[in-house]
Amino acid sequence: MSNETQQVSRPIPIPDPTTVRFWKAASEGRLELPHCDACDKLHYYPRAICPYCGSEDLSWRQLSGRGAVHSWTISRRPAGAGFADLAPYAVALIDLEEGPRMLSNVRTDDLDALTIGQAVSVDFEALADDIALPVFTPV
Repeated sequence: MSNETQQVSRPIPIPDPTTVRFWKAASEGRLELPHCDACDKLHYYPRAICPYCGSEDLSWRQLSGRGAVHSWTISRRPAGAGFADLAPYAVALIDLEEGPRMLSNVRTDDLDALTIGQAVSVDFEALADDIALPVFTPV
């Protein structure tokens, strides 16, 4: 019997009870975020209570994943050893067409061509069989 372990090239997010639905949807190629039924606001990052009003009355909504770049920066340092092949890469705040502002990587071959207000859409990068990371791509 072999004691070999499978190496993963990227750190895998650790789902907790409040983020399981987000990661499951992402692994299926969908962007879902919690919606507060009390104050009628979508929010990110998935959590057990609404950050705006403190309500626990949450449901989940599937979003289009389209938006625009609010602000961005180029990171020349990897976020961790598993991300060394990505540097330099763009990190941006995305104003979703429906929903909140979301922090994400942006996948582009021309980092210098990123502009504030540029239209983007969500894509999903598989990290493992059941985990995918939302990444935005200019459209």
